[in-house]
Amino acid sequence: MRAVRFHEHGGPEVLTVDEVDDPEPGHDQVLVDVEAAAVNPVDTYFREGEYPVPHLPFVGGSDVAGTVAAVGEGVEHFAVGDRVFGTGLGNGMPGSYAERVAAPADFLAHLPEEVGFDTAAALALVGTTAWQGLVHHAAVEPGETVLVHGGSGGVGHVAIQLAETMGARVLATASPDHADELESLGADAVFDYAREDLDAAGVDAGGADVIVDLHMDQYLQFNADVANAGARVIGIGNDTAEGGFTDIGVTKSKEIRYQFMSMYNADDIGAVLARLADLCVREEIAPVIYETYELDETGEAQRAVLEDSFVGKLVVTP
Repeated sequence: MRAVRFHEHGGPEVLTVDEVDDPEPGHDQVLVDVEAAAVNPVDTYFREGEYPVPHLPFVGGSDVAGTVAAVGEGVEHFAVGDRVFGTGLGNGMPGSYAERVAAPADFLAHLPEEVGFDTAAALALVGTTAWQGLVHHAAVEPGETVLVHGGSGGVGHVAIQLAETMGARVLATASPDHADELESLGADAVFDYAREDLDAAGVDAGGADVIVDLHMDQYLQFNADVANAGARVIGIGNDTAEGGFTDIGVTKSKEIRYQFMSMYNADDIGAVLARLADLCVREEIAPVIYETYELDETGEAQRAVLEDSFVGKLVVTP
């Protein structure tokens, strides 16, 4: 089969399309014929060497959608021919930038016929991340106000939709170029992240009960300033390794809870994916696919996911 691998760490140019042996599904693993694989910033961190990989060369890619080609011993809930999607790959195990991938059964869910492979791949990691933040950690209640930083990104644009369908009022920060599209996805107001009075605008909008922070190194103090009493701040992403407060005392006076998280720590990825698939079928959530790439264009897709400004997700189709 063909697989996109890096033989050394570096920029997108180190990715090559290689001919490799088909993987064999191990115990509790499912072999998937890949129809679509999404592109995430985290995939580039493994390629660059910022996150460790078990060996080189290595196949990256977190998200997968496709058809079951074989099942390993111990697998009970999947059969050859089933449509499936999943996430959590490429972290300590080969990923989904390939024509076939062996995935842990617990990382997969059945994919309804109503949901396309590209949509499922685009939703998997970002949907699970948004779910863990809003449902598992923050326990958002109807009528609360949720603020999503980086609303145009993969996690951000799905978090807007999930919060809206949970009955929350949704605010977002993003480039003004994306405001109309984010409002169409469910945001009640979108603030230019570059405006000098962003904190005042957030307070004037009523503050936030839950904050989803994809740039937590930049917004720790801002979050404290705009948070309402008892707010929950969910820290998911960061651009640098450092961050801090200029007035940490406000966090105590408001009794703000900060929860830093990683999707990879989810207890039951498959169960979350099944819920997300149901929401897709009911058209409560629909990931935006900005662009689709061929397998040999994966390097360009990884460049674009970090450097270009757009709403939604990028998808690779083998």
